[in-house]
Amino acid sequence: MAEILIANTYFLNLDPKQHANMQPYPPLATLYAAAVLEQENHQVTFFDTIFAEKYQDIFSFITNHAGKFFVIYDDGFNYLTKMCLVNMRNACFGMIQFAKQQGCTVIISSSDATDHWQEYLKQGADYILIGEAEITLKELISALELKDTNSISTITGLAYNQDGNFIKTPPRAVLHDLDMLPFPAWHLVDIKKYRTKWKQKSGYFSLNMTTTRGCPFKCNWCAKPIYGNRYNCRSAENVVQEIEMLITTFGVDHFWFCDDIFGLKPLWIKQFSELVQQKNLRFKFKIQCRADLLLDTNNIQYLALAGCDEIWIGAESGSQKILDAMDKGTTIAQIRTATQLMKKHGIKPCFFLQFGYLGELKTDIDLTINMMLDLMPHDIGISVSYPLPGTKFYEIVKNDLHEKQNWNDSDELLMMYKATFSPEYYKRLHRYVHYRFRLAQGKLYTYQMLSGKLKLNKTALRRIITMPYFAANIISSKILMSAAIKS
Repeated sequence: MAEILIANTYFLNLDPKQHANMQPYPPLATLYAAAVLEQENHQVTFFDTIFAEKYQDIFSFITNHAGKFFVIYDDGFNYLTKMCLVNMRNACFGMIQFAKQQGCTVIISSSDATDHWQEYLKQGADYILIGEAEITLKELISALELKDTNSISTITGLAYNQDGNFIKTPPRAVLHDLDMLPFPAWHLVDIKKYRTKWKQKSGYFSLNMTTTRGCPFKCNWCAKPIYGNRYNCRSAENVVQEIEMLITTFGVDHFWFCDDIFGLKPLWIKQFSELVQQKNLRFKFKIQCRADLLLDTNNIQYLALAGCDEIWIGAESGSQKILDAMDKGTTIAQIRTATQLMKKHGIKPCFFLQFGYLGELKTDIDLTINMMLDLMPHDIGISVSYPLPGTKFYEIVKNDLHEKQNWNDSDELLMMYKATFSPEYYKRLHRYVHYRFRLAQGKLYTYQMLSGKLKLNKTALRRIITMPYFAANIISSKILMSAAIKS
């Protein structure tokens, strides 16, 4: 059987904001691929780049695998990887080049490589796995191990360079029965390091899981290069079995379900909730979902009974005009109702907000800010519209894009096409909205404590004592935003 070195390309050290947050998750898709390879009796060595200081840290491992298989398999479930950041791309290129110097056969799977497969082949990669890749990887390794090069052209979901010609085979059919996959190869992970980082920063230990693949909704800015528009789901029984194993084995307190859409399949959330309660499993979790789906069949109540602590919804905008332009398929009324129901059942609602979409005016920005302040979610994540290949939005704005088409890190938030206002304005707006939100939180916590509705805790105390700081920064940000409009 083959000896395989497998790695990912996300480095916390190359993403300053996330490094400061220090809520690291193992590369889940990488661990699924490793588990499939182990199931085939291959000898797998895993190098986790998450805590590496630089990409050169892997070189000694590659040297030990000289002349063998080196697989770079990114975590297509994690939004940070799906952002295709330049820092991580450059690190991947560096690993490819060194591995080729050592005579390795280099195989790549990532959102960025799926979008730009020819560029990765030019860097020296031997094979690019296009889209959902576990089965493609298994078949490719088998063919290469048997030196059956003639069968490679019959493997779907593959791109490679043959005698100077770029070859791309037909797309790989998506997996429908996700229960057929083994659980991720958790035993390859240095869990102790992850637990220590989480406990030190957040006071609890969280691991990531996925219950689904793909998303059938068609928000026109959302890229899905790996799992596409199809939606396939693990059984509730299979998911709960893995949860029980992870709690028993690693003492996990919390899970992040990193699905694009959690619980879309009818009655799945109900089944999941009932199983968790029947097994008396105690854990908290956060999910990503849509406002409209949360309103179906008492989903919010079932999530609360299962231990759901946070729900992040793509609220995006407080302007229905902008939501419709995005092909979002949700309404402001649904966002409002879902938020109120989450609070009623003790779940913390959290909003993803997006500024700078085509046609967004100052009035639309004000509507978004007002919606946020009116509904007061527990937390917010702010971005500007980010064009990625394969989306309708990218096709609309691609002529405005120049040499730079990706952010260096997750906090760059550079406006890369011609929007209503300048890139500097949106950078200032991002800070301004955060300051408005934190000041409003401080006021809310003050009121709740004075009225006896909230006990003093570290988070509330921090928000209250920093209110003067946020108030001052709101004023300075408004001045800078006005200057950015005039410049």
